Amino acid sequence: MYIPPAFRDDDHESLKATIRAARLATLVTATAEGPLATPLPLFLDEDEGEDGVIYGHVAKANPHWRAPPLGEGLAIFMGPDAYVTPAWYQTKQETGKVVPTWNYFAVHAHGPIEFFDDADRLLQVVTRLTNLHEAGRASPWSVSDAPADFIQAQLRGIVGLRMPITRLEGKRKMSQNRNAADRAGVVSGLSSSDRPSDREVAPLIPS
Repeated sequence: MYIPPAFRDDDHESLKATIRAARLATLVTATAEGPLATPLPLFLDEDEGEDGVIYGHVAKANPHWRAPPLGEGLAIFMGPDAYVTPAWYQTKQETGKVVPTWNYFAVHAHGPIEFFDDADRLLQVVTRLTNLHEAGRASPWSVSDAPADFIQAQLRGIVGLRMPITRLEGKRKMSQNRNAADRAGVVSGLSSSDRPSDREVAPLIPS
């Protein structure tokens, strides 16, 4: 990932927070047939290894897990993002020398990929993913709510994945390269947007 110095995020706690907050990630591996990419819900186990271990699962029918990876895998996690129009910049009024851009958080986690089909490990992964995304609901659904034989049949249709993190890259592009007046204009513009995702980005712009 190309990361200009102004946008580099080397704070591992910040990077892990972005991983935890991501609802959907993209798993990428290089193979002899070319790159493979699969959108997946993934979770980070911070109790394993120095930077944690990423877990998830893919459908057994997905050829991704059958293709031996060349080198390490890559999991891409995206945080809040928003389009930034030049109309919000004070510089537009002064010189007109402005262009559109996009503000966003991105974390790239690298590590060796292990695929597995052990039923007990799969059940642990599915249970942890479910509990993570059901948390906070008025009536959270639990894996144990379904018949045990049904769950076992479902587990036979998936393959688990484990990726110990060997390297984390973070990019936090939030108008840091603009002057204070331009940043204030971006905050004002995003704050008044009809898009909830824009309003989520507004307070992340540095003052």
